Amino acid sequence: MTNKESLVTQALLYLDGVSVSFDGYRAINNLSLYLAKGEMRAVIGPNGAGKTTMMDIVTGKTRPDTGDILFDSGRHDLTQLDETAIAELGIGRKFQKPTVFEMHSVADNILLALKGPRSPFASLFGWRNNVEREKIDAILETCGLAALRERPAGEISHGQKQWLEIGMLLAQDPAILLVDEPVAGMTDAETVQTADLLREINKTHSVVVVEHDMAFVKALDCKVTCLHEGSVLAEGTLDQVAGDQRVIEVYLGR
Repeated sequence: MTNKESLVTQALLYLDGVSVSFDGYRAINNLSLYLAKGEMRAVIGPNGAGKTTMMDIVTGKTRPDTGDILFDSGRHDLTQLDETAIAELGIGRKFQKPTVFEMHSVADNILLALKGPRSPFASLFGWRNNVEREKIDAILETCGLAALRERPAGEISHGQKQWLEIGMLLAQDPAILLVDEPVAGMTDAETVQTADLLREINKTHSVVVVEHDMAFVKALDCKVTCLHEGSVLAEGTLDQVAGDQRVIEVYLGR
């Protein structure tokens, strides 16, 4: 088995030689990144480093010009699939700004997001009405929202909305969660709770977190990838990456 075949086999998510340009600007430049099954990875870097574009490419929102993007030990070529098909494979994404159904209760938000039959027949006979309450309660408990289950989602705090949207993503039972700046606008206490939440989720799911808050990244206690100009600049523990002179120059020293 070649080294590439070994990497593909071991990786849940495999990006190799990926590039994409917009109007002559190369947003992603020969990017290679491998995420193992069960791994949590923090992705950092200055604005314009390609972090969001990387997520766009993985989820099918943007097509790469060149490169390989493989999922689940190489079983699926993501460059050949659309956003819906990629989501159905088990790649879930949470954007920076939470989007919840504010008029519905916290519990009903989870209910509406639960993975299940989408056919007209299933809808007609109320599949979601038959879902065991225990599954919803388990997600609310994980996200620290059990006491708020009947509260309208529009009445909970910004941080709690972030947790609710993470819970809605969990309800889809993805193999991997892509989470974009989850602690932006949070209090210090909420930031700590979010790190605890993602570490708990990582026990059963792979997680990629894009973040600028270095204290939060440290709390995640995971491998860190720093992007710059669409490529991997440094990779390793946070201490290793933060101590890299190139990272200090282009990002942390600013």
